[in-house]
Amino acid sequence: MLDLSWMAWTWPTAIFFLVIAFFLTCMTIWELKSPGGGQRRGILALETTRGDRLFISLLGSAFIHLAWLGLIGDPLWAATIISVVYAGAVFRWV
Repeated sequence: MLDLSWMAWTWPTAIFFLVIAFFLTCMTIWELKSPGGGQRRGILALETTRGDRLFISLLGSAFIHLAWLGLIGDPLWAATIISVVYAGAVFRWV
């Protein structure tokens, strides 16, 4: 098993950053296959690209998790499910 103590990391923290790296890799591949990202104007009345929507969904998911920790605490599985639904809504309507 990999020792993550050099930076006081836990496995959930490592998985979190691996998932973000995975999302960025997928978005890079998507952009290479279909350049441009198709700007569109959503419910926020902003022109957004796929990268913008990914950033908005990641930032919102961070706030969802922080609010969940502050108000409810562990476990975070429900906050993760809410974040996935939120990200889907952002990519669909923003």
